[in-house]
Amino acid sequence: MLNFRKMIAEFIGTFWLVLGGCGSAVLAAAYPGLGIGFTGVSIAFGLTIVTMAYSIGSISGCHLNPAVSLGLAISGRIKWIEFPSYLIAQVFGAIVASAILYFIFTGKADFTTIGGFASNGYGEHSPGGFSPISGFVCEIVMTAIFLFVILSVTDSKAPAALAPITIGLCLTLIHLISIPVTNTSVNPARSTGPALFVGDWALEQLWLFWVAPLLGATLGALLYNFVHQNPHKPLGGIKPNPAPPARATPPPTSKVPPQK
Repeated sequence: MLNFRKMIAEFIGTFWLVLGGCGSAVLAAAYPGLGIGFTGVSIAFGLTIVTMAYSIGSISGCHLNPAVSLGLAISGRIKWIEFPSYLIAQVFGAIVASAILYFIFTGKADFTTIGGFASNGYGEHSPGGFSPISGFVCEIVMTAIFLFVILSVTDSKAPAALAPITIGLCLTLIHLISIPVTNTSVNPARSTGPALFVGDWALEQLWLFWVAPLLGATLGALLYNFVHQNPHKPLGGIKPNPAPPARATPPPTSKVPPQK
């Protein structure tokens, strides 16, 4: 099982991801002429990853996503016995963040969840009206690429200090591509929190945002293992502050006094 400190770290990280990302969509993106729009929401999700990676990366690896934890387990970065604890902490963090957002949102005079409350969806609940098949394929591909990037940039050969920024930018790009299709999940925990407060259609469609990201994570991990045939495997995930490598000390040389 995962130790308690790691679970608390994952709870805090996923809480911030949902509060920052979904909160931007619910509270700041809807004002015509003033709202941050799709671009702002995409950046917000990326920033949550960057800020938490530097905050908790050295504690839990900063997964914040059951699909990421699954991919790391498949690639041998974490033990399988740790996976359920990661998942529980992440889902619980997403639910608590969604509850706080819901409470804040109810203070608005024309409060309603009809707009979706940042839930993921397909068909008539897709921002662009995309079909379930389009949404399914999109979520698989985006999650697979996300996992491939995460595993590659956290390889011990990659520059560790840049990993959080690279992963945050990757998530930003994923949102820019797929918000019109499914409102972007690539994260079952992120989808579950808001869906519980919308109910109805959001819960009926939630299956896709568990199945597709988990399949995508599996494909991404297998692709990484294939491309990096002998992968270097630091435990956990993001480690932004590695210790500098030890340098060998040259053997002392004996000095021969000059002959007169």
